[in-house]
Parts: sequence; structure tokens; C-alpha cells
Amino acid sequence: MKAHVSSILLGVQDLDRAKQFYVEGLGWKIKNDFGVSVFFESDGASPVGFYDRKGLADQVGTDAEGSGFGGLVLTYVVRSQERVDEIAAEAAKAGATILKPAGALPWGGYGASFADPDGYIWSLGYSAPGADQPYAE
Repeated sequence: MKAHVSSILLGVQDLDRAKQFYVEGLGWKIKNDFGVSVFFESDGASPVGFYDRKGLADQVGTDAEGSGFGGLVLTYVVRSQERVDEIAAEAAKAGATILKPAGALPWGGYGASFADPDGYIWSLGYSAPGADQPYAE
């Protein structure tokens, strides 16, 4: 298996709420809306989609009633500290819970983190430019 993610599919409690958060709040564009799932334009990266949480749990053979930290953090790397601040502000305005306000990170970078309305954690980060930085923008 290669170190590659073909798509990221997140189980959400309320598909309409999730679409509103990401489309209206963060400016994502829908590529495909299948009713039970939705996928967003990926700009060449791994596509991200949402699926009803119970339906997705059934699909993969697990219980939809998990609690606490699920061990998943989605990382979004940008080219400036200012962009970290901007995205964190956009997310907060859209209804995200800011988990860590923007600031210096222990390893020398700069970042922030937030949870979307379904509790999925996004880590925003910036560090000095490098040859293999996985920039999202």
C-alpha cells in the first residue's frame, strides 16, 4: 500500500449543516452531490466528501456512536502565518470551535486548530518553505 489517500470520506450527523459550513463558511465548491453523500472540488488534492455518519459506520462495519478523540486530524498547510489567521477566523465565523488559537508551535512553526460542527479536527499550519511542503494553497 502506498502512502496516499485516494479520498477522505467523513461521516456527519447532518449533511445539510456540514455542506453549509464548508460551502458558505469556508468557500468550498461542490463537485458531486449524490443526496446521501457529497464530494467537493479538490484542486488536484485528495477529494473530500461527507456521508451520513450512521450509513458510513454501517458501510465500514463499526458503531456510529463513538465518543472522544477519534485519532483523526486533517492538516492544512499554507504559505504564511497571515493565512493561518485568516482561515481560523473564517472557520470561527462559520461556527467552528477553535481548539487552539493561532500561535507559535513547539516545533517552530505557526498554527491553529478548530473542530467543525461534527467535531472533525482541522490543524492549520505554516512553517519555513521547504522542497517537500504539502501546501494546500
